Amino acid sequence: MPPPPAKWKGKCEFNYKACNNKLIGARNLVKRAKSPLDGDGHGTHTSSTAAGNFVDGANFLGNANGTAVGIAPGAHVAMCRVCDDDGCSEAFILAGYDAAIEDGGKLKRGFFSTDRKISAVAVLGNGAEYEGESAFQSTNMSRKLLLLIDGGYCEALASIDVRGKIVLCGIMGSLSVFEKGQEVKKAGGAAMILRNEKEQGYTTFVSVHVLPATHVSYIDGLKIRNYTESTSTPVATISFKGTRIGDKHAPVVAYFSSRGPYNISRGILKPDIIGPRVNILAAWIKPPAGVKPSATSTFNIISGTSMSCPHLAGVATLIKSAHPKWSPAAIKSAIMTTADLVNLGNNPIQDEKLNPADLHTIG
Repeated sequence: MPPPPAKWKGKCEFNYKACNNKLIGARNLVKRAKSPLDGDGHGTHTSSTAAGNFVDGANFLGNANGTAVGIAPGAHVAMCRVCDDDGCSEAFILAGYDAAIEDGGKLKRGFFSTDRKISAVAVLGNGAEYEGESAFQSTNMSRKLLLLIDGGYCEALASIDVRGKIVLCGIMGSLSVFEKGQEVKKAGGAAMILRNEKEQGYTTFVSVHVLPATHVSYIDGLKIRNYTESTSTPVATISFKGTRIGDKHAPVVAYFSSRGPYNISRGILKPDIIGPRVNILAAWIKPPAGVKPSATSTFNIISGTSMSCPHLAGVATLIKSAHPKWSPAAIKSAIMTTADLVNLGNNPIQDEKLNPADLHTIG
């Protein structure tokens, strides 16, 4: 990377040692915090998505292995911490904007799943197979069929004998996906199949689990649940297939992607544009929960609105670099009028239920 531009007036506070020609600024506006470093990895993940340089051999638990790169790899990065364990104060956020402009930056304002799956297939005793996803690609799961039991939402397994069995768990409830796996393991379960509710449709996540597991769609989960009720001895196994590329449905809008129009002022249609936000591989400051430290544990796969924002911020940065005099409105227009309208199968982009997505869904 070349040195920072001559107009740059930013700084690295606390003598922060990580600053270099890529990370040219690191400031902390949360006085309770002792460092500009983000607390859990979220800021690292989003900044590397927007402007990370090329990194060979990037992967998560050996999955999605390849060269990772941000949207604007040639851009300098200046980070400003405005959040702590108590959240993100509006006052700190506004102070962050002020600091960015003061340092010499230019203020730019600104959901899809990808075609890559980390495959884990639920194989039932009746021969049916249902593909789901899991970051934990178990090498200890044999092809031997195990008893399959419906554990409801897997929040009270003490009254059910799940020892040595595969447990079907609904994704809703008070426990996280990670915690549901912990409950199944604590009760002696051998593996877990997570099933979506109707509202989640076909949106599945690549998650870290404490035992062999797969996350399947609502329709497939319904079929698996029906199978458990159709026979006195339902059996299943999970076949882990690793990274699979080329899903013709991709990109698909996630179930938790906001739909327009803007509720407060319905004359504002929204969204303008949506970007990748599901199962995004990017840099991370430390191994996530359940992951042992290693040379490649500085990456993580997570999902959310925060993942789509840096994709589009990176695109805006590239356009601004090519057209320095363009206004924010011109940049927004350029992105909107060049966006894809079809998926890899050359069909209209679909929503989480695989119905054609309308303009209030995709922009």
